[in-house]
Amino acid sequence: MKKIIILLIIIVIAIGGFFYFRSQIYFSRGIANQNAIFEIKAGEGNAQIAKNLQEDGIISRDVYFLIYLKTHNLLNKIYPGEYLLNGDMTIPEVAIVITNSKKSFERVLFKEGWVATQMADELQARGFDGIEFLNIVDNPTNDLVSQFSILNDKPKEVSLEGYLFPDTYYFSQDSTALGIVKKILNNTESRIDEKLRAEIEKQQKTIFEIITMASIVEREVSSEEDRALVSGLFWNRLSVGQALQSDATLSYIFNDKNDAHSLTQTKIDSPYNTYANRGLPIGPVSNPGLSAIKATIYPKDSQYNYFLSDPKTGKTIFSKTFPEHVENKFKYGL
Repeated sequence: MKKIIILLIIIVIAIGGFFYFRSQIYFSRGIANQNAIFEIKAGEGNAQIAKNLQEDGIISRDVYFLIYLKTHNLLNKIYPGEYLLNGDMTIPEVAIVITNSKKSFERVLFKEGWVATQMADELQARGFDGIEFLNIVDNPTNDLVSQFSILNDKPKEVSLEGYLFPDTYYFSQDSTALGIVKKILNNTESRIDEKLRAEIEKQQKTIFEIITMASIVEREVSSEEDRALVSGLFWNRLSVGQALQSDATLSYIFNDKNDAHSLTQTKIDSPYNTYANRGLPIGPVSNPGLSAIKATIYPKDSQYNYFLSDPKTGKTIFSKTFPEHVENKFKYGL
């Protein structure tokens, strides 16, 4: 009887071990949460490639990767080159990419402060479907929105403008517009990490409010120090019920890059007009980078209530009172 019990224990352990290793081989993931280019050099063997993948956080353990290659007849069938990989991929997914000789990637740069239409134009110029990309951004499905926690508090009627994190991306040449949008949102999801989200919640703000304010700050000023001051200035205006009066929101309406707008333009009927309406605009007016997002989450308090940009140097000129602001506008020819 004792021998039978021992045998049963051994069988259970063996079965458990089998399913554990199978799970690790087929479903384990690495720790790298951002897309990165992984280079495989000519002459590198299976073991070296597996080790590099583990060190870069793309796979959990090199041994699981090697077992997968051996059991699927893929040893020595890896092609040298550069591949776009991340830790969210399973070992089979990684193996499929690096054993496909025809897989190549297009480098696409989205600049900080760009709007979705500029991103769509860039994609179109690189051979992707920019029109469909823009259609998805403007009309995201409930299924797409539900896949990203970063979008949980986004109003249903608002597009994905603001949530498209500006960065350098590598898209495979057969990428669909939906696949591209998902890759970008994955990046946004990882950049606004748990620490930033905890601070947002602590301040009793929403991610949507932060993204919207950051999109304005991104277009208004460029230096990190000035962004924190402008962010504080704007939050203070909101707290006392003063209109934001941001020309960045008017530039979004008129699709221009003007630092100042006419009196007539400030009266345009639009939910994005922060001269005519108090509070934040209906949605983001650009896609902000991490610097603007952090400046919005961690604003710098000051006695300033007005600012302008020197048209010659780009330097931000702050003032405490409206008469001082008017004087600065005259001084700098605005």
